[in-house]
Amino acid sequence: MERFIKKFSNYLDIEKNYSQHTLRNYKSDLRELSVFLKGKDPKAITHLDLRRFLAELKQKNHAKRTIVRKLCAIRSFFRFLSKEKYLKNNPADAIFTPKLDKRLPEFLDPVDILKLVTAPPVDNVLGLRDRAILEVLYSTGIRVSELVGLNDEDVDIISGTVKVRGKGKKERIALLGREAQKAIRKYQEARRPDLKGTFLNKNGTRLSDRSVRRIIDKYVRICSIEQKISPHSIRHSFATHLLNNGADLRSVQELLGHKNLSTTQIYTHLGSQRIRDMYAKAHPRA
Repeated sequence: MERFIKKFSNYLDIEKNYSQHTLRNYKSDLRELSVFLKGKDPKAITHLDLRRFLAELKQKNHAKRTIVRKLCAIRSFFRFLSKEKYLKNNPADAIFTPKLDKRLPEFLDPVDILKLVTAPPVDNVLGLRDRAILEVLYSTGIRVSELVGLNDEDVDIISGTVKVRGKGKKERIALLGREAQKAIRKYQEARRPDLKGTFLNKNGTRLSDRSVRRIIDKYVRICSIEQKISPHSIRHSFATHLLNNGADLRSVQELLGHKNLSTTQIYTHLGSQRIRDMYAKAHPRA
């Protein structure tokens, strides 16, 4: 089983350009399946084996989203083996995918987001770094994985743009607002200039996703924001505020780096106040 997982991982990495995060998750999910089936050859795996595995996940109280992700990895794996002619029949074809409830993303209102991005002190290099991180996340709407992967040559302060490597290793251009430009300039002037990564820890090495989460958690506590906020909540706030202020959906889709417009459309459900205002102005009996 392990050699097939390695072949599949190479295929996802080289041909499909999957992110390292997705590759890690898929390999972990498939190895979990392999352990459950005691290394059974993929040719001998049946849909009943896969059903037993899913039942085991339910018994362990895994979240529905986690089970769906693992099932997605399993489906992709067996599709790959069928495509490579190793399997005649795909055992995953007969597996039902649980339906997920649509969750509206958490976002901050403009007052709270302003409190958050201006919370870090600007009298030391780490405070300047944290201010730049928060300003860039809110100004560009980029993912944390994209933020920590930035290098200085990706950031063009003069033109107000950032070259971002997103999901599937696809590159896109994100826009930097004036405050984010100022924050990055001050941070770069305060830290060592001979380092490749843009956002660094105190040892001069690149920050991790988890480190950025801890930084955001710290300032959420300082600002006494009671909402459950993650780094992705800043991305949600970026999209929601743009749409609430009249931006069109296609432009927001491009800025977020979404492949499908349907992914961006979830933010239209968040702009209820804008819809109410429009209704009040437009409907004769409102």
